[in-house]
Amino acid sequence: MEQQDLQELFGRSGTGPLAGVVVADFSRVLAGPYATMMLADLGATVIKVEGRTGDDTRHWAPPRRGDDATYFLTANRNKHSVVLDFKDGGELALAQELARRADILVENFKAGGLAKYGLDYDTVKIQNPGVIYASVTGFGRDNPQPGYDLLIQGLSGFMSVTGSQESGPVKAGVAVVDVFTGLHTTVGILAALAHRKDTGEGQLVETNLLSSALSGLANQTSAYVAGGVVPQAMGNAHPSLYPYQPMPTAEGQIIIAVGNDNQFRSLAAVLGHPEWAEDARFANFSDRNENRGELEPELIAALSEKTNQEWFDILTAAGLPCAPINTIAQGVDLATSLGLEPVAEAGAGDRVIPTVANPIRLSETPPSYDLAPPQLGDSTEVVKDWLRSQR
Repeated sequence: MEQQDLQELFGRSGTGPLAGVVVADFSRVLAGPYATMMLADLGATVIKVEGRTGDDTRHWAPPRRGDDATYFLTANRNKHSVVLDFKDGGELALAQELARRADILVENFKAGGLAKYGLDYDTVKIQNPGVIYASVTGFGRDNPQPGYDLLIQGLSGFMSVTGSQESGPVKAGVAVVDVFTGLHTTVGILAALAHRKDTGEGQLVETNLLSSALSGLANQTSAYVAGGVVPQAMGNAHPSLYPYQPMPTAEGQIIIAVGNDNQFRSLAAVLGHPEWAEDARFANFSDRNENRGELEPELIAALSEKTNQEWFDILTAAGLPCAPINTIAQGVDLATSLGLEPVAEAGAGDRVIPTVANPIRLSETPPSYDLAPPQLGDSTEVVKDWLRSQR
């Protein structure tokens, strides 16, 4: 049975840009599964290999939707679950056969952890020289210690710039390092696919949580690497822009994001203080940053005359970037009202799960949502039959 036939057997539409590409997904939790879900949304056939108890996140609850942990639902739509026990010789042989047939293999075992099963890159590429083998680790191939998002938020310095001097270090409200790493992994895989199309050669793609965190820290890491400055926690303030933070009003807060001097000039006029834009203390970026302690009480006094909703209407009408601080529910509702379609119903028949839509928009080959996140082992027999065929 050929790869395209496998896709048809599983009932995928076959219209995505990665249609016909088979992904062996040996990853768990979030970084690896997020990457493979991106590939699955774009048409790849993703076979998720799980142990007897399944991906850890199947048990990370509450919250749940029925019997499903919503954490698992986050990163596993459009996949097929097969249960294989590597300690069973016959099932390990099937896992090795899957690696031999796959176009892409993604794993996030502890560095070197798959070598004893003959599923490491050096072994797999002997039988499958065109394989694109993506390995996600905590700290790189030579460092076998396990990596978890929270640990990396601490080790990378991320937590040192999150929170305030009063609160002390604070983690992000989501496993942001795992998401960074998943996206970096997807980009690396797609680059390797382009290379293979031109040359026929597979390759090893490596990402790790620590490097992804440092990359994702962007301007904060650059401040140290390029400028020798060690960033500090500033709460909701920005190290380079002012005003660029939530500000109190007569009722509630409003985020004001002034990104250039013209915007500050407009803000000053709307707030009834055009003289601020001519004041040498506030006229340009560097002056406002240096003198933010003098400007802030004046801003707060002006904003205290109206509520956050009133200021939102006024500032938006003036073309100034501003926002209330929404709940996630309000954020989803806003995206819906703007026609961004943030919720995608994944699956069909008696198993349809609302999921967060893939944000990529492609005019000719858009993401698809054919399959709900799989129940444990739902495709085990189909995959085993396929692996046993044409051996």
